[in-house]
Amino acid sequence: MVKITTAYKMSMQLLKLQVTNAEQLVYENGMLILTVLGGIKLEGLDRMRVTLKLELPDSPRPPLRHNLDLYNDNQLEKLIRKTAEKLEIGTSVIAASLSELTEQLEVYRVQQLKNQQADQYIRKQLTPKEREQAEAFLTSSNLLTRTNELIGQSGVVGEELNRLIMYLVFTSRKRAQPLHVVSLGSSCTGKTHLQEKVGWLMPEEEKIEITTLSENAFYYFGQRELKNRLVLMICNSPNGVSLGDIDGQS
Repeated sequence: MVKITTAYKMSMQLLKLQVTNAEQLVYENGMLILTVLGGIKLEGLDRMRVTLKLELPDSPRPPLRHNLDLYNDNQLEKLIRKTAEKLEIGTSVIAASLSELTEQLEVYRVQQLKNQQADQYIRKQLTPKEREQAEAFLTSSNLLTRTNELIGQSGVVGEELNRLIMYLVFTSRKRAQPLHVVSLGSSCTGKTHLQEKVGWLMPEEEKIEITTLSENAFYYFGQRELKNRLVLMICNSPNGVSLGDIDGQS
């Protein structure tokens, strides 16, 4: 008995959806050609906002373009009626085509999210020599003093105590219960500069910098996207207070 893999099932389900260009997804079923202009957004699985171009194959009739949420029944019904009128094609054909397009877009989006997550969680692997050097350093005497000296040599001048505390807080992202740090002070006292300089000592793939934060910003992150990641936030207010916060939890 032939074993059908997940990848094979996925490719079969996407048979009618051309995904070579992420900004122009094309669905064809012999009766209609539906093009998703601009692609689809991966975040927000509770909606499927698209800009569609609907046209008949090999027809002189001009195509119809429409923006809607495919999960909104009222918008969908309006588009079906409009398309039937403009292209002179049955509503049942249009409804079935849009239904299949929606299903294939869902499959495509889930696959893209999986690919994105796979890329995000690739961690740099130390070579045997690098691991040996790291273990030798971590087991040496006066570890904190030597660490602080190296932080200074990297270009973080002054603020000896604060820079060491911030470095230790940033590295706690690897722990089950990471620490947090808040920098408070008057304007132009170096809060942001210190956070940026110490942040440069962290691996780029394990760091996220945020300058503008909305109420729903964290809703769009993947379930494990923030786990063991350093999140640097800068919030400037009229009184000169700046917030720098990190979190390694999901």
